[in-house]
Amino acid sequence: MQRTSVLWVAILVLLLSACDDRTPGNPLGSAQASEPADESSLEAAFAASLKKAEAGDASEQLAVGEAYLVGKGVAKNAVKAVAWYSKAAEQGDAVAQYKLGLMAIMMFYNSEGVAKDAAEAAALWFKLAAEQGNVPAQFSLGQMYARGHGVAKDAARAVEWYTKAAEQGSAGAQYELGVMFTNGEGVAKDAAIAEAWYRKAAEQGDADAQNSLGLTYLNGEGVAKDATKAAAWYRRAADQGHVRAQFNLGLMYAGGQGVAKDDAKAVAWWTKAAKQGFAYAQFNLGVMYRNGEGVPRDFIRAYILFNLAAAQGHDAAKHARDVVEAELTPAERAEGQRRASGWKLGDTP
Repeated sequence: MQRTSVLWVAILVLLLSACDDRTPGNPLGSAQASEPADESSLEAAFAASLKKAEAGDASEQLAVGEAYLVGKGVAKNAVKAVAWYSKAAEQGDAVAQYKLGLMAIMMFYNSEGVAKDAAEAAALWFKLAAEQGNVPAQFSLGQMYARGHGVAKDAARAVEWYTKAAEQGSAGAQYELGVMFTNGEGVAKDAAIAEAWYRKAAEQGDADAQNSLGLTYLNGEGVAKDATKAAAWYRRAADQGHVRAQFNLGLMYAGGQGVAKDDAKAVAWWTKAAKQGFAYAQFNLGVMYRNGEGVPRDFIRAYILFNLAAAQGHDAAKHARDVVEAELTPAERAEGQRRASGWKLGDTP
């Protein structure tokens, strides 16, 4: 553990934020989720916890670390938070080890991969926790091996740790195993096994897995082709805001696959995806406005959408933008360019 000690001065001042997509879970744990309480009660609870922590109780050391991290019954102090996490971790507390690993890997990501020692520290802490059966740590260690962060890239080791977490019910690990079996990374390709792991994660509500399961049904990979089931799984993911699923569901409505053909619904789903900045949805939506399919024809809006997709490198959008541009007046072109340049995520194009 001594190699990690050089990192803590830097990590202590790291401002922790909630993690997205597949970054390991929330380091604040239950402390963040606690119900509001009277400040004097919180201070009293902290004082009692601190007394036990100072006597060497690892679980209380963890609790004190969390209290310092979020300012629960005491002023926020990142330095003291990590110091108390470290005390608990050195006694073998798996949760503290995992959270220290998480803090270190966040430092690595925030440095855009420059702080390589932070990744090595994260891998060390994750491994200590994972070997004790800590599920988030097992999943995180799998990610480290899959990405080659802090350890040599090793797809087989990634599969090993994903499997340990997946068998304990980690939806994220189940999804990642589905990807590994789909691509033949660390294991032989096996569409049926991939489908089984996607399903386990999808049934827990994992949107990535739901979208992937939709694709397996659409293509008949590991299961019999079934466009109706594909559309149903796409919808479950799309309803959670999954941008690719929203785009895919739009394709199903546009083509009448697994659902009745409905251009208006295709437009609705592509609009949701376009608002999230998905270039393919912006292009398809531009085509719908240009042709008046599912919406009234609107060349200016089509021009805006083609501009947005083209700005992301969508080649067909560049050509479509130039074609539509020739049909607009100078004033309309200026208006379209103004609206496209002012667009931001969440705006309706």
